[in-house]
Parts: sequence; C-alpha cells; structure tokens
Amino acid sequence: MARNLTPDFTALSPADSVRLWTELFRLGVESQMVIAMRVAGMMGLWPTSPGEESRMFIEKQDAAWAAFRAMSRAVGRGATPERMMAAALRPYSRRAHANAKRLSRAPLR
Repeated sequence: MARNLTPDFTALSPADSVRLWTELFRLGVESQMVIAMRVAGMMGLWPTSPGEESRMFIEKQDAAWAAFRAMSRAVGRGATPERMMAAALRPYSRRAHANAKRLSRAPLR
C-alpha cells in the first residue's frame, strides 16, 4: 500500500496545544533545576558524580542529534510545525527529566 505523502496541515487541537505548552514549561523548570544543582556541585555545595562536568557537554550533543533526527522524521511524515516542534522537544525533555531526577536523589552534604 502506498503511503500518503500529502502534508498533514490540520490545526492543532486545544488539548495538543496545552500539552505542548505544558511540556515546554516543564522543560524550562527542570532545566533550571539541573543547572542549579550542577553549578552547586561545581562549587562543592551539592554532591555530584566526578564526571558531571564532561557529562553535561556530551549529553547536549546527544540530545541535539536526537532532536534533529526526531524532527527530520516528523518532516518526512509531513507533520505540522507544532508536531515537528513536539518531536524535537521530546529528547531534551527526557534528558532534563532524567537529570533532575538523578541529581535530586543525591544526599545532601
């Protein structure tokens, strides 16, 4: 069966719009939490693993490539710009959430 290559330009539903904005807000909050904990770790105020400084650079590159691949797949499917943005946002959100969870579990000194 042949795939339909016509772009899907249907309007974003209100629920999808709220979900996307919620995800953006959550990413912003969790990113700030991770930044604060990592800076505190560099100052010796928050316990972090020894390789945390190099990890933050490496994971940004990995997340950027994952976001690029996800957005490229969405473009290939003919997704709307909002769905492309949601696809690109997912890898960053997953990593920020995992980092916030991992860093916040560290016992205080």
